[in-house]
Amino acid sequence: MASSSYSNSPCAACKFLRRKCMPDCIFAPYFPPEEPQKFANVHKIFGASNVSKLLNEVLPHQREDAVNSLAYEAEARIKDPVYGCVGAISVLQRHVLRLQKELEATNADLMRYACNDMPTSTTSQYGRRNMGHEGAGSIGQSSGLYYSSPWNNEPYDQDSQERGGDGNI
Repeated sequence: MASSSYSNSPCAACKFLRRKCMPDCIFAPYFPPEEPQKFANVHKIFGASNVSKLLNEVLPHQREDAVNSLAYEAEARIKDPVYGCVGAISVLQRHVLRLQKELEATNADLMRYACNDMPTSTTSQYGRRNMGHEGAGSIGQSSGLYYSSPWNNEPYDQDSQERGGDGNI
């Protein structure tokens, strides 16, 4: 927990609100003077009075977590006023789904390569056993399949996925 030095500098909340920071200030442990934007964002979204009420209702050992949650949600609401942090979570969930689908496709390719490249035992003219690995050298080469990159900025198109457009050409 950060603490404000009451004799030198008021906490970020009291400085923002232009009031004297008292030793029992509810904001001081959570809004240090070095982080003025943290309180400015929380104040803009939730209001100082509401934050003060919330901190007084929350148990002291939970206050830091509550302030961190408020600060995170306030920053997310400023970036995305409609969805806030829910929008960020939704984007990340879609990204995880795309990556899971790509992983499944890659695992299927690996299984297919492993099944197609099963060694076939033959004896060469020199009496040595020759293990057939004709396709082993082409793993790094193009297999004719294209999987869209998960790092592009294109949104996930669920309609094309349902029509069978899985990114393969």
